[in-house]
Amino acid sequence: MHSDSVPQPDPYPDLAAAGGLASALEGAATDLGVGIAVVPGDWGPAISAGIAAPHPGRKPLSVRIGSRRRWFAVSGWSEGVELITGGTPDLHDVVRAGVAWGAGKSLAELTALLPFLHFGELAAAHERGPAAVVDVQWRLMREQAATEAEFPEFGLLVEAAHAEPRLRRLYPFSSHWTLGFAAHTGSPCPPVVAVSPAYGGRPYRVRESPQGDCLAEAATAQEAVALAVARLPPGLGAAVAGAAE
Repeated sequence: MHSDSVPQPDPYPDLAAAGGLASALEGAATDLGVGIAVVPGDWGPAISAGIAAPHPGRKPLSVRIGSRRRWFAVSGWSEGVELITGGTPDLHDVVRAGVAWGAGKSLAELTALLPFLHFGELAAAHERGPAAVVDVQWRLMREQAATEAEFPEFGLLVEAAHAEPRLRRLYPFSSHWTLGFAAHTGSPCPPVVAVSPAYGGRPYRVRESPQGDCLAEAATAQEAVALAVARLPPGLGAAVAGAAE
């Protein structure tokens, strides 16, 4: 008999006994002597739930169960940005994470309390404010561009945009090699302008958005950046004031 035909034990007997993930979370909270409010999850009640976060600006801690083995994946979002994520087989640890997240613990505090949680450099920057996010994102974008030796036009565009103070104060991102600029660091926030690098004999192109219509063409990255800046409303970028000049 093949091993894949042998019935595997249910990795979630506690969920089955409780009547689902939401009830199991409430039961784990009772075990710990803490109060939580469980809300619907993003992937349906059979595999997901959320733990409400009273702290301003934080979305409920998202909880989703794994399909192949016992595993609870969690993630915490604020202003459209995933700040913290992780996974554990222990439902009580999930509740502990939900309580700490909802109480407004910092990312460093969360990972110290619960080592299965982790966060990245951009998430840490979000705690310091929009200007820090812009600075980090620009550095990461320039590092990425520097590694694209087979597409030097993209690197030229990134460096030309970074050299322009008004664009350097905006949040940069790339989509299919087109460089977009947003006035805010959260999401959703549509770009205010975008520039596609020259490629295959095509010129640099200034666009309304990475997938938007072409507004102007230019022979060099510097000319394209100048055309993009000319389309910016006066004062744009105030939301990320303080970014590196």
